[in-house]
Amino acid sequence: MERVPSKIVEVKGHLIDSFILSQIFDKIMDLQGDFEVIEFRIGKLKHEHSYAKLMVKADTEDRLNRILQEIYRLGATPVEIESVKLEPAPADSVLPDDFYSTTNHPTFIYVDGKWIEVEDLMMDKVIVYYPKEGRAICKPIREVKKGELIVVGEEGIKVVPPERPREGVGVFDFMLSKSSSEKPTSSITRKIAEDMYRIKKQGKKIAVVAGPAVVHTGAAEYLAKIIRLGYVDALLAGNALAVHDVEYALFGTSLGMNVKDGTLTYRGYRNHMAAINEVFKYGGLKEMVRKGRLTKGIMYECIVNNVPYVLAGSIRDDGPLPDVITDIVEAQKAYRRLLKNVSMVLMLSTMLHSIAVGNMLSSHVKTVIVDINPAVVTKLMDRGTAHAAGVVSDVGAFLPLLANELEKFGSVKGS
Repeated sequence: MERVPSKIVEVKGHLIDSFILSQIFDKIMDLQGDFEVIEFRIGKLKHEHSYAKLMVKADTEDRLNRILQEIYRLGATPVEIESVKLEPAPADSVLPDDFYSTTNHPTFIYVDGKWIEVEDLMMDKVIVYYPKEGRAICKPIREVKKGELIVVGEEGIKVVPPERPREGVGVFDFMLSKSSSEKPTSSITRKIAEDMYRIKKQGKKIAVVAGPAVVHTGAAEYLAKIIRLGYVDALLAGNALAVHDVEYALFGTSLGMNVKDGTLTYRGYRNHMAAINEVFKYGGLKEMVRKGRLTKGIMYECIVNNVPYVLAGSIRDDGPLPDVITDIVEAQKAYRRLLKNVSMVLMLSTMLHSIAVGNMLSSHVKTVIVDINPAVVTKLMDRGTAHAAGVVSDVGAFLPLLANELEKFGSVKGS
């Protein structure tokens, strides 16, 4: 009798309530394979994991290998573990043909009989192994150097997909369904504030990605308050947020419109250029603050409270400000540095910067996405994070609510 191509794999975790096992079953069947459950143990207590051992079958070796590649990325691992395969990069910024492309889920490689966690994980990158240090680091293709050992193939790699914790996760447990404008924004905002307070009291970091709509909608002073209270550890934005924040701080306008009453001002169309001119006069935002020209606003609070920020440039920028990083590759690196070890990211009305940040995050980082356009919220929630709360709302209505809820907890500076 002809042997049917097969492989025994195992998977453990919260397999049922996180739908991990059903995803593996579905993937096998979708790819016209078959499976046999050899062993299945269900974790009965909240802290106990479930365990399953499966024999995966297919009609050809090629089909079996394709199935295995897919289910390995869902958390399955072979029972008989092989060491990861490594090949040297043939040149700077050039990869071996069969390089492994990363997910945004925590990943480990099997080397010399032990599992090594991959550092600085991001999706759509590669894994470089450094044998002398015993470290595996995720890198963009541009940063790969000739001779560095690149992980190739699918063997010896373990991916840990996100799970839904049984104890609940605050607003991220509350937001089990897709984003909707019909969800109660005040209740969601209260739960987000509770999660932010909890994260800060645990000594962890929160980053904010913000667009100029924060200023246009009159919410700049509330984001400034949130920074002042100590709930922001990093601000990621573009030139526009800083320009309009300075314009509002100096002239009370955003793109020439009075933020308080929505009226247009005489010659207000030039105010954003006048704001840029003022920044250039002083040589940068920090000098404006130091010399007393900039005395309020989002950028002011970042500077006086020592909150690091990165302003990434784009081809459409006016100016741009001296503080803006115009080399997009360097801006990307600066974003990655500030995002290292963050536990939560607030994405406030900026689709492109938020997508960029989402691509740099592990799937276990909590994200809160706020935008008036439901399609933007849905797109960002589908980036692959385990814990995402989508709020379909005007950011100008959301931030005052959030600032007021956080103010009830008080300052967390030094937490």
